[in-house]
Amino acid sequence: MSERKVRVRFAPSPTGPLHMGGVRTALYNYLFAKQHNGDFLLRIEDTDQTRLVPGAEEYIINSLKWCGMSPDEGQSVGGDYGPYKQSERKHLYKQYADQLINSGHAYYAFDTAEDLDRVRLMAKKAGTANWQYNNVTREQMKNSLTLPAEETAAKLAAGEPYVIRIKLPRNEEVKFEDMIRGWVSVNTNNMDDKVLFKSDGMPTYHLANIVDDHLMNISHVIRGEEWLPSAPLHILMYRYFGWEGTRPTFAHLPLLLKPDGNGKLSKRDGDRLGFPVFPLQWTDPETGAISSGYKEQGYFAEAFVNMLAFLGWNPGTEQEIFSMNELIESFNIERVNKAGAKYDHDKTKWFNQQYLRAKSNEELTELLMPMLAEQNISSTKEYSSQVIELVKERAYFVADIITEGLYMFEAPTEYDEKTLQKKWNSEAREHVSNLISRFSDLSDFSSSSIEACFSSYLAEKETGFGKVGPGFRLAVTGKGMGPSMFEICAILGKEETISRMQMALEKLPV
Repeated sequence: MSERKVRVRFAPSPTGPLHMGGVRTALYNYLFAKQHNGDFLLRIEDTDQTRLVPGAEEYIINSLKWCGMSPDEGQSVGGDYGPYKQSERKHLYKQYADQLINSGHAYYAFDTAEDLDRVRLMAKKAGTANWQYNNVTREQMKNSLTLPAEETAAKLAAGEPYVIRIKLPRNEEVKFEDMIRGWVSVNTNNMDDKVLFKSDGMPTYHLANIVDDHLMNISHVIRGEEWLPSAPLHILMYRYFGWEGTRPTFAHLPLLLKPDGNGKLSKRDGDRLGFPVFPLQWTDPETGAISSGYKEQGYFAEAFVNMLAFLGWNPGTEQEIFSMNELIESFNIERVNKAGAKYDHDKTKWFNQQYLRAKSNEELTELLMPMLAEQNISSTKEYSSQVIELVKERAYFVADIITEGLYMFEAPTEYDEKTLQKKWNSEAREHVSNLISRFSDLSDFSSSSIEACFSSYLAEKETGFGKVGPGFRLAVTGKGMGPSMFEICAILGKEETISRMQMALEKLPV
């Protein structure tokens, strides 16, 4: 028998913007599929119609596209196993719920929301905080296990609202092997009879995802840790349907944790600590509130993906910078950690910095030019490329090239206060005035020529760089520190350099 083809799915619910934890789940699915020459599917799980948010589905699709994870099939791309949106598969699920009823593995429950609230309240008063509808309590509830068959039939015929619940056995150990966590064992006495089919005619996640994974021939289910408690139920359902031979292998990923303290990383943590938790900007359709995204904050998609890959996985080597192809080649799901991964924003910025440094000046120039235009800063591509070469080592983002090197595009209007107080005095003014005279005589205004002239001046005056350099830098750039002044002046050109030095003498009296 030939080995089963790897087919994985990313199956988010369109209840809001895609959290970076969801993107990481998609990424691990994508890497696993590509590594095994398999298929990566996108399925939209919208069974809970009350929680749907307009625009969320498109946001999910656009986020995956930005990250470079194009589905092989699924919502937005099609395929042989569609539809790929559960609400469009609604007609499929009832027959499977009925199959479980007929085989004795599920039952009709007619309890109203009021009935359930009353029972929970009574249990709470009796000291049971978390009441469950399970293999013991179902005996006291209004369902087809406790009602006479004729009454059940009459209720169904009359169109009385009902749900279909799984009928779990008592005191049975459910075991399965997880690719990340090893063997997992749960006793059914610690589980409840989950609703599989709701009164609105829609399946719950538990039924829909089992049926869809089976019909779409999914080989591996790689999903978040929050679904681990549901996995034993799903294992039983595969058995009850007679699908054990084609049951997918499970892998439950660790949580993404907040940088400080414990707990799952939330949007609130990002807002509090000043970083995004969404890949793209999101505008809340109800309130109009805008949540920033990694893309809009200037992150490269490749850096974002590289960072996410390391939140829970490592290659076992010293290498940290991985292209998507390198991630596909190196990824091993068995090296994914069981413990949650703490998000580190400084490390995320570091990843972006590495990708920025690796880009050519030409690539960065193409990204920089529209930003300059947006700020009404005029510059040529050739000049911008020179500025990039000068300041990119200090930049985390392309926009930093402007903020770090604004003095390369515009003469300073303000001067660093600390340097002014400590270094700007009559002696510094005199040195700047003398340098103007020396620079005016230079026919070659290259960085090496400027440096030779400056060194010659220091030697002649028998003084050190610390006496002349800070005032010189302040006059030309307005800053107290930065890249080589000789390179700065060479790029600015003789006329602009001297003009700035003269302007500083006029603006900055002692």
